[in-house]
Amino acid sequence: MRVGPYLLPNNLVLAPMAGITDRPFRQLCKKLGAGYAVSEMAAANPLLRDTLKSRKRIIHDGESGPHAIQIVGSVPAIMADSARYHVDQGADIIDINMGCPAKKVCNNWCGSALLQNESLVGQILDAVVHAVPVPVTLKFRTGWDRSHINAPAIAKIAESAGIAMLTLHGRTRADGYRGEAEYATIAEVKSLVSIPVVANGDIDSPQKAKTVLDKTGADALMIGRAARGRPWIFREIGHFLQYGTPLLPPSLQEIWQILREHLEDHYAFYGETLGVRNARKHIGWYAGNLPDGEKLRQKTNMADTCEKQINEVDRFFMSLLERDERLQYQHSRIRIGSTGRPGAAAIGNAT
Repeated sequence: MRVGPYLLPNNLVLAPMAGITDRPFRQLCKKLGAGYAVSEMAAANPLLRDTLKSRKRIIHDGESGPHAIQIVGSVPAIMADSARYHVDQGADIIDINMGCPAKKVCNNWCGSALLQNESLVGQILDAVVHAVPVPVTLKFRTGWDRSHINAPAIAKIAESAGIAMLTLHGRTRADGYRGEAEYATIAEVKSLVSIPVVANGDIDSPQKAKTVLDKTGADALMIGRAARGRPWIFREIGHFLQYGTPLLPPSLQEIWQILREHLEDHYAFYGETLGVRNARKHIGWYAGNLPDGEKLRQKTNMADTCEKQINEVDRFFMSLLERDERLQYQHSRIRIGSTGRPGAAAIGNAT
């Protein structure tokens, strides 16, 4: 899998998600099997570049490359200037957002709202591609609504403009994240262009990943919401695609280690106040996959320091592991019997 001159280690991509895919989370997902990740979207408007939120979104210190920055806007000249700015700041790849369905984005004629104006789409892509010496990619949706599916036309415009790779979410702007993603349009786009195509939408398991690849013929897969609280999904998908067999899920001990590493990196990146506040959603997503996870979510939401928050995480996992050990011990006692000889159940199973 290549993006311009960059050879990626595999064809699994972490989707850009606002407020989620910061540098600590991108790096964690890469460590756990993602071959490529794109930053949260950065507004092209130069007046917004110096806000703390904007600065944090484009930091790649310590992250394995290539470093991709996603920009969002609707004015060709401003988008071109934004691309130049981010390349000067160290971006290896510029990704253009024409897929975000959020009202506050679309109301400014940005994101997926641009799909209503194919002429403007072409102007923006031309301007950005000619402004920078690095690969420019495009993320978009199938259309504005189900009555106006124009992803094939947008894909041809993008290829003509010199876009290096396309990522297509199998929903329209009107769909938001409701219903099920469809993959027929992605397959059609793949058949029309010679540049790499990445399939996106509802890829939440290794089996679904294989199905989407088979249905679309896509070159790569982009995983978004399914990676929240489950960053190891990339290695699970990678293993299944390579060997055709499921990978054993991580143990409680490993999940604890992954979450702890994530939090420590997260706190170092954001500092005390922002670190605690922003970590709550991540902990909540991990908790959603754990037994009695609601207790963990409640306790860590109440913690007001990094130390208190991580102490609650440690207490929760120690409690789970102790309970697991007790259950295993009780199970072994039932099978062995109080005299130390195999009990009836064990003998029955043996015969």
